[in-house]
Amino acid sequence: MVHCTFGSSDFHSKKQNDIKNMSVKISNISRFYGEQQVLNDISFEIGEGEVVGFLGPNGAGKTTTMKILAGALSFQNGVAQICGIDVAKNPLETKKNVGYLPEQNPLYPDMFVKEYLLFVAETYGLGKDGKIRVEELIDLVGLRSEFNKKIGQLSKGYRQRVGLAQALIHNPKVLILDEPTTGLDPNQLVEIRNLIKEIGKNRTVLFSTHIMQEIEAVCNRVIIINKGEIVADYPDVSQIARFAENDFHLEVEFLHQMEKSTLESIIKLKSIETYDNKTFRLIGDGDIREEIFDLAVKTNNKILTIKPLEKKMEEVFRELTK
Repeated sequence: MVHCTFGSSDFHSKKQNDIKNMSVKISNISRFYGEQQVLNDISFEIGEGEVVGFLGPNGAGKTTTMKILAGALSFQNGVAQICGIDVAKNPLETKKNVGYLPEQNPLYPDMFVKEYLLFVAETYGLGKDGKIRVEELIDLVGLRSEFNKKIGQLSKGYRQRVGLAQALIHNPKVLILDEPTTGLDPNQLVEIRNLIKEIGKNRTVLFSTHIMQEIEAVCNRVIIINKGEIVADYPDVSQIARFAENDFHLEVEFLHQMEKSTLESIIKLKSIETYDNKTFRLIGDGDIREEIFDLAVKTNNKILTIKPLEKKMEEVFRELTK
């Protein structure tokens, strides 16, 4: 499978050149579980201050990649770096710069929130500064009303906040979040998304999700992985629909009924979807509006509306991972 980067290559290269320091760099990483290859020679870089969504279907290799970056999993080939430090050669130095929240949030349910965070601070050797840092994080992640409770008494949303606090306790430069919003209710989703956006203002964030709206709401960039390979890297989330491919999507409504077979005579037409014999969704190989106007004149019909359509992220995702 060919590695594809969708989008404006000039835009992306300019953006990367503007970012002097790379917080995350993966070069030609491969990973096998026994004879099964989970990652196939993947490469990407993330600059300082980027909030990047890591998207892909189950089994695509997202968690494996994130574990490698967090120093929790070895790999067979390639190089992984955090803030210029080789993950394989200097694992302890790497971990000083990484905050990691795995998909299964590993907490101690019998410990009180503040007790647990102080324990984590101690493991990082923060000393007296640990107490100050814990108080800062309790406010930052919104745990002030819950910090006297045991973790096992908390809702899923508040447990995720505790997980974020432990990942941030040592003030890392890179935050890696694996499915941080799984199982949250709609209100909790919004709260955690807003929290990630706030955290991302002064550090690099890489997080995986299955929720398309989350990518649009939180990220300024998205990387898509499928079957262990990077299949897309969008430097600007807002331009995904435009960069997805050269196909031209539009909706057209005629005054009178239009035969589908008549529209099919358009040379550059790739597909057609009929709504009510007057309204159609068309996909052309490039802009086909001039041909549609000519056809309306030829058939003595009138066009009431004609508008280009942007592809939804869900459509792009399905096309890249089917």
